[in-house]
Amino acid sequence: MSQMNLIPVATAHQSFGRRPGQIRWATLSLIAASVISIPVVMVLSFVFVPATDVWHHLVETVLGRYIANTATLVVGVGLGTFVIGVATAWLVTMCRFPGQKTFEWALFLPMAVPAYVLAYTYTGMLDYTGPMQSLLRDAFDWSRTDYWFPDVRTIGGAAIMLVLVLYPYVYLLARAAFLEQSVCVIEVSRTLGCSPWHSFRRVALPLARPALATGVALAVMETLGDFGTVQYFAVDTFTTGIFRTWFGLGDPAAAAQLAAILLIFVFIALFIERRSRGAAGFHHTSTRYRPLKPFHLTGRRAALAWTACAIPVFFGFLLPGGQLSIWAVDTAAETLNWEFLELTMNTIMVAGLAAALAVLVALSLGYGLRLGATPIVRAATLIASMGYAVPGSVVAVGVLLPFAWIDNIIDGWMRENLGVSTGLLLSGTLAALIFAYLVRFLAVSFNTVEASLANVTPNMDRAARSLGKTPFQTVLRVHVPIMWGSLLTAGMLVFVDVMKELPATLIMRPFNFNTLAVRAFELASDERLAESAGPALAIVAVGILPVIFLSLAISRSRPGHAHGDGVARSLKSRAS
Repeated sequence: MSQMNLIPVATAHQSFGRRPGQIRWATLSLIAASVISIPVVMVLSFVFVPATDVWHHLVETVLGRYIANTATLVVGVGLGTFVIGVATAWLVTMCRFPGQKTFEWALFLPMAVPAYVLAYTYTGMLDYTGPMQSLLRDAFDWSRTDYWFPDVRTIGGAAIMLVLVLYPYVYLLARAAFLEQSVCVIEVSRTLGCSPWHSFRRVALPLARPALATGVALAVMETLGDFGTVQYFAVDTFTTGIFRTWFGLGDPAAAAQLAAILLIFVFIALFIERRSRGAAGFHHTSTRYRPLKPFHLTGRRAALAWTACAIPVFFGFLLPGGQLSIWAVDTAAETLNWEFLELTMNTIMVAGLAAALAVLVALSLGYGLRLGATPIVRAATLIASMGYAVPGSVVAVGVLLPFAWIDNIIDGWMRENLGVSTGLLLSGTLAALIFAYLVRFLAVSFNTVEASLANVTPNMDRAARSLGKTPFQTVLRVHVPIMWGSLLTAGMLVFVDVMKELPATLIMRPFNFNTLAVRAFELASDERLAESAGPALAIVAVGILPVIFLSLAISRSRPGHAHGDGVARSLKSRAS
């Protein structure tokens, strides 16, 4: 009897003790989400700002070219990444051929190479003075007018560079989706007379559609946000237009309007993809998961499968990585100096700070939703976690405008009352740059943290609260130890993404502050391609770390694996 009386008492204590903590946490989450949402809202607000003379000039001269080139890149990269990503994922998942186990992880390697690094490397290799054309002239005793050689610095070349480094997004999610599919549906299709090709086209591919759409969407977002590749190849897109309008024409309002148009295109693309699914279901009705029976390939088919998997690895990682290594060794005496050490320390510092902040904010927002957030908090969190879909140049514009406005207010008040000028107190410091990174890459950490939180049973929270722990104590003592691996993963992913980020860093970095990405871009822009190999190779080397993790995690993501379910959800949510 006494035991029964304790139940309502404990429940009442939990209910009344939890409310103040929930309110404080919800308030904290709302403030954090609202602050991070400011850049996106700021950029969108410029849609309603009256057009300037510069904007009319852009409309009459280059806006059409921006739209056409951007659309061409999006279509080309979308198709290219879909074909390569889906084909290679299906081959290494459902087929067995020589080298298949190696290709399972090797196909991730191009993800470690930023597109602009690939662009610099292939330009150096394929230029007139590069090793490829020099070898042809020496071998056949040709002069400049004796042969034709394709120019890589075109919109087609830019699309190829982007496809080679972005197809792993589709491969990653396609492989995870194929691994999760039940062998039952494949077997049923075979008993109905479907060949392996028809089973793939009519069963496996439709079931994997949400994952494939997410992978292609990620590749498209990266294409829309790319600056280094298109700038170096002289391809006019929205990202290069934003940079030129801001710094070349000196009109932040017109640059923000270009950014707003690009942002609207991003949202429309995401909306169309979501709506195209309609009410269709893509889940399995069977709970039976047995090992997939692979197709054993021999002879010509095995050779074709090996070639199909080897081509993207060779051209996306091995060939450019080898050339970068050669250049780095040749120029080591000039590049490996105190300046390189300073660049490395600067890059590690900003990447580390951004990664730590992103994980902390993601944990705050994720647990706020777990406590039962209000619709307002959920909406603010949704907007705050959309930064990964926003190009870095757009984020930079959205951050600089409010920060510059605050700087002007503070500087005006200080001049008027104290006769002192504060200058660029916020917009000219690392604070603005770190905030831009946080806005841009919060989604990477938030989705990983949210997926990990979903794996922790709510009974843990109830037990902690029944012992009188506050939400903060519950997170610190219960959730953080359980989620430690996922938190480190989230931080690592943000760290590597910040190291590779170029447009936001170029626009927002303080005076006399450089990172490895910026230095590689500057050297390549000055046609000092060999000297840019050192910083570029350092970025690639660090980028390999999450690639190794992703490869291991995907291989263990088969349902029924001890760790597969949580890892698979974490990877999918990071991409979605």
